[in-house]
Amino acid sequence: MWKTPVVVFTSLSLLLSLSCAGDVKSRSCSDVRQAFTTKGFSLHNVPHQEIQGEHLRVCSQGYTCCTSDMEDRLGQQSKLDFEKLVDKSSHTIRTVFTSRHKKFDEFFLELLDNSEKSLNDMFVRTYGKLYTHNSEMFEDLFSELKRYYTGGNVNLEEVLNDFWSRLLERMFQLLNSHYTFTDDYLECISKYTDQLKPFGDVPRKLKAQVTKAFIAARSFVQGLMVGREVANRVAKVNISPGCSKALTKMLFCPYCGGMPGLRPCANYCQNVMRGCLANQADLDPEWNLFIDAMLLVADRLAGPFNIEAVMDPIDVKISEAIMTMQDNSIQVSTKVFQGCGHPKPAGMGRSARGISDVFNSRFRPYSPEERPTTAAGTSMDRLRIVWRTMQHSVIDIKDKLRESKRFWSSLPDSICAEDTVTDPDEEQCWNSHTNGRYFPEVVKDGLTNQLNNPEVEVDITRPDTFIRQQIMTLRVMTNKLRNAYNGKDVYFQDSSDEESGSGSGSGFTTEPEVIHTEPPMVEADKSGPQPTAGAGHGQEPSLRLLVCVLALTALVLCWR
Repeated sequence: MWKTPVVVFTSLSLLLSLSCAGDVKSRSCSDVRQAFTTKGFSLHNVPHQEIQGEHLRVCSQGYTCCTSDMEDRLGQQSKLDFEKLVDKSSHTIRTVFTSRHKKFDEFFLELLDNSEKSLNDMFVRTYGKLYTHNSEMFEDLFSELKRYYTGGNVNLEEVLNDFWSRLLERMFQLLNSHYTFTDDYLECISKYTDQLKPFGDVPRKLKAQVTKAFIAARSFVQGLMVGREVANRVAKVNISPGCSKALTKMLFCPYCGGMPGLRPCANYCQNVMRGCLANQADLDPEWNLFIDAMLLVADRLAGPFNIEAVMDPIDVKISEAIMTMQDNSIQVSTKVFQGCGHPKPAGMGRSARGISDVFNSRFRPYSPEERPTTAAGTSMDRLRIVWRTMQHSVIDIKDKLRESKRFWSSLPDSICAEDTVTDPDEEQCWNSHTNGRYFPEVVKDGLTNQLNNPEVEVDITRPDTFIRQQIMTLRVMTNKLRNAYNGKDVYFQDSSDEESGSGSGSGFTTEPEVIHTEPPMVEADKSGPQPTAGAGHGQEPSLRLLVCVLALTALVLCWR
């Protein structure tokens, strides 16, 4: 009696379930096909209706619009999209270091060029052929300064010491042209430079100013270059298998579920990005220290290590040193003769003419107010314009550097803040399984904090060696910048040489210590005239010597 109705009910239930199953199977994949076309993929083998998903390895194995081939292609696309996101988010910081490095480098080299032109213009007008016949030592000085700035293995203090030694040798010969000097004798003269102080205090002051300014400038431009290189390298992410799987699931599993327009929840995106960029976040502490050191050196460039304060009046300072040497020529010559012996007299074949006129017109003081208003004046105007522009550039760089702090740890935030990446609606977003709220907490940044990341499998025991190399690069550069801030020179050729004792300017202090490597000049050549302490005996020979020096110096200055 109840048998027939039961059979009928069972049959109806079976038909109903088959009908429902048929409805699920028949769900269209048209939206997915359209999204696939938008991505530039071929529609070959893309199903029109959902199919069983047991073949999928990343996305849900329920009914799906993805074949295994589609999942593989979407996996590759997720890597490309991720690389583009990182590239876009890091574009500004990479551009800042690239453009500012180029600009600062161009400005500084132009500053050096204009400073050299200014000195040349002034000295040609002031000293005429006396300068042009000896201009190679000035050219060599600027050439070595440029080579030092561009990273050459140049000992800056030795360059400056050599310049003053060469200038002393040339001037000593000109002021004592009635003698013949051998190379050994000239070498003896240079050994007594520190004790003689023929140029007064100018060499010591100029050495301190030039050394500090150039150390700061070179370190700063090298820091900009290192920042540029590190940013470019770290922005090229190494995508691990665990990250690749998580990216595919976040960005494209909604496609396979028939919801290609559904974007990830913001917190879901955060966990995926923090897992994929865990090693980049570990760069942040050293990056922040590097930025702080760059800002310190930038302050030096704008303040006590101001390169304009050094290079603008360098011609006047050297001219003052020459005047000091000329004023003290008698005392200097006497002390040299005592220490190095009397040289052999030279021939007297040239006639004297215009002694006082030539002497006074060539060796005379030259102040900034007397600078010519023609070519040299134009050079100085260009020099000041370039410096003002570079000052504004340094201020701009400082602002950009401050903005770049904590960049790498905040990179996941920047990426997930993109409207095209995540959905602001926390209730209507992709939560890794379906359309709805994402409940897991967001993990902290850094490799060690990824142990409990719910979205990305990260091996916290194996840090990225490439990122660790960049951390070491920043650490070395930071130490060099700190040294530069304190006026200490550093090498850039050997990155392992943190603070070489043999480096150019190593051990530099605010007041450089003068080290005397030779005994005091007490032994004199007994065959020559000896100065005495008595006024009656010493005054007459000194007057004769002075007249002789003036006359013969004038002859040299009149040579064609």
